[in-house]
Amino acid sequence: MDIKLSLQRFNTVGTVLYIAAHPDDENTRLISYLVREQHLRTCYLSLNRGEGGQNLIGKEQGADLGIIRTNELLQARAIDGAEQYFTRVIDFGYSKSPEETFQFWNHDSVLADVVYLIRKLKPDVIITRFPATGEGGHGHHTASAILAGEAFKITNSTNDFPGQLKSVKPWQPKTLYWNTFNFGSTNTQRDDQLKTDVGLFNSLIGESYNEIAAKSRSQHKSQGFGVSTARGNSVEYLKNIDGDTLCSVLFCNNNFGWDRINGSEKIKALSEKALKEFDYSHPEKLLPVLFNLYDEVSKLKDDYWREYKTKELKQLILACSGIWFEGIANNYFVTPGDSLNLKLNIINYRNADVHLTKIKFDTFSSKTEDITLNENKLISTDNTFQIPVNFPYSFPYWLKEKPDAGRYQISDPSLIGNPINKAAFSIGFNLKINGKEFEFAAPVRFKWTDPTEGEKYRPVEVTPPASVNFNENVCMMMNGKEQTIKLTVRSLKSDLTGKIKLEVPAGYKVEPSEFSINKLSRNERTTLTATVRLSNSADEMPAPGLLKASFDAASTKAYSLNELNYQHIPYQLIFQEAELKLVPVELMITNKKIGYIEGAGDDVMASLQQMGYQVTLLKEENIKNDDLSKFDVIVTGVRAYNTNEWLNGYRQKLMDYVNGGGNYVVQYNTNNNLGKLGDNIGPYPFKISRNRVTDEHATMTMDLPEHPLLNYPNKITSADFDNWIQERGIYFATDIDKAYSMPLSCHDKGEKPLNGSLITAAYGKGNFTYTGLVFFRELPAGVAGAYRLFANIIEQKKHETK
Repeated sequence: MDIKLSLQRFNTVGTVLYIAAHPDDENTRLISYLVREQHLRTCYLSLNRGEGGQNLIGKEQGADLGIIRTNELLQARAIDGAEQYFTRVIDFGYSKSPEETFQFWNHDSVLADVVYLIRKLKPDVIITRFPATGEGGHGHHTASAILAGEAFKITNSTNDFPGQLKSVKPWQPKTLYWNTFNFGSTNTQRDDQLKTDVGLFNSLIGESYNEIAAKSRSQHKSQGFGVSTARGNSVEYLKNIDGDTLCSVLFCNNNFGWDRINGSEKIKALSEKALKEFDYSHPEKLLPVLFNLYDEVSKLKDDYWREYKTKELKQLILACSGIWFEGIANNYFVTPGDSLNLKLNIINYRNADVHLTKIKFDTFSSKTEDITLNENKLISTDNTFQIPVNFPYSFPYWLKEKPDAGRYQISDPSLIGNPINKAAFSIGFNLKINGKEFEFAAPVRFKWTDPTEGEKYRPVEVTPPASVNFNENVCMMMNGKEQTIKLTVRSLKSDLTGKIKLEVPAGYKVEPSEFSINKLSRNERTTLTATVRLSNSADEMPAPGLLKASFDAASTKAYSLNELNYQHIPYQLIFQEAELKLVPVELMITNKKIGYIEGAGDDVMASLQQMGYQVTLLKEENIKNDDLSKFDVIVTGVRAYNTNEWLNGYRQKLMDYVNGGGNYVVQYNTNNNLGKLGDNIGPYPFKISRNRVTDEHATMTMDLPEHPLLNYPNKITSADFDNWIQERGIYFATDIDKAYSMPLSCHDKGEKPLNGSLITAAYGKGNFTYTGLVFFRELPAGVAGAYRLFANIIEQKKHETK
């Protein structure tokens, strides 16, 4: 079935570029239809990698979350058949306007990326998910449409971004469409727009495009975007924005046949012949026609289609020949200077005359062979090599250089747009198939058998010789007291010897500052302990700074290692510079016992422990069976009510806990499809809205300056809201009962003050607090004022009742 679909696609000569802002913005229904029904080369350009979103499945934020979401997009594209691309901009969180968005992203810079990718991909049609007029809500959404419209007008001009013309040529798409939508209360679909039913059933695949789309969209697991399948008619609406706006039917004036390409008359005839003569039972009979096609395509003067269709043809030839191959390494990581075994496994499943004539193990060695691939006999050949000491590490290419505020720095412009790195190693080989020779390449991966998942693959990565992981990302220097830090050194090579050195900024001192590492074997770990204190020479509290680790055996900085092990994306290693943020803070607390109910993944619990609190993780059985009065405070993680549906069932017990003198603190939740909230999660009514303040510098007004939350045990001032990151707060409370106090308000520029970021009420002897302030970002980032304010929330006193 795949061969027939590939033949249909080879006979189609057209490209569509779908543009939006984030991972999960793409319309997988329309994309699946364009790829599988229209057989068009379809590409999704997501302006950013989603670094600023929340994470439903783990604790990763920022760049690490961007890596997860990038790979979720690639899993989605593997299902719907489209290709994935990005610009260099960074997702900085929710934005309320395109003007704010362009302040962070630099309008001209991101426009240059969009123009470059249009010139590179040469789309006949561009489709945006959002309009330039703001109905998409998010400022990033609107910005993506504005950029698409501006790029559409200038990509064919040699005066705009002329430096790109060394590698790409001017290009003019024919039409710009907006794929209108009906989201919640916003319906932008109109009867006078183009309509296309994308809910069709594909008998070759055995699924409808709705079914494919649901599987594709459900790969966005970190965002909780699993969806059910719609079946039957599914009409997509598109509005003409620019270019050829006379069509009443999608693509009515587009020629996607071979006759659009000069010199393709023989290709058209041969591709039609291939479709007609294809035999499901004996696809190898089609090889002579495919060989003729290969020769004719190689003569095309159109570089773009010659290169693209040659790749398609080579895959068709492999499929019709019944050839399968893989490149395998004996480990999933290797350090420069160590050895690695590379193996080529190849089999000829059919009776085509196939010979393996040459093998090239990456850049290490090559050899000429004449190995006959007999039918259904697996052939394996391997070699072991030493990796050069100057071989580059496999860090994601967009993270190799320090980013600007709003975009990644990428020295090699040819990498712009690529979703991920190319494989670190590949095995090239030549096959002579029925007398005709072709070159192929197999990316090298590591293969293993998981007891529950079966056969699995992951990338092979080139790593530093060692990793150095601090036990925390932040060291809070409470009230000037010295702090003990731990760091775990893991050997990533066969024999690790050298010295780990620690360097602190002015105002701090670390002892010891140097550790000797002697002959650690591969994967062996050792834990080291040091003490950090304020320098005696410091006359006043020093500014926050970074403690940095280095490893002298590699003559380089040291790196921390985080392993991403999620079943729905390839496992991989993530390295960052080994640094520990040092933050002096004047913080008053008492010896409180805290119960913590985890939500969607955050490090607030670890931050509470670092503050000096005794923290116990609470599961459903604890809430159900334990005496909660042993805890002074119970805190829920972000979106705990969304991800733990059982929590709604214990409202009365939790309210009894508050009534008896407990302090119950609920961090933000949402009112969306992630999980339904109960009617009331507090003792008095309030609702959770989508209100937020996105400007992390927005003024925080103390509406109740004498309120205990702003005074005990830490006096909160405006300085405590300095250095916050990304935003002030999200999912604020609204429709708030008068029993609640609202000590703070804030607002974005040009908007009315919002007082639902922090609400609290006495209930019986205890207190209930709901907060949309983003402590889940600020505490792990070491924002001192956030620690002081959260301590006040924890430290609320009991009330005497009559």
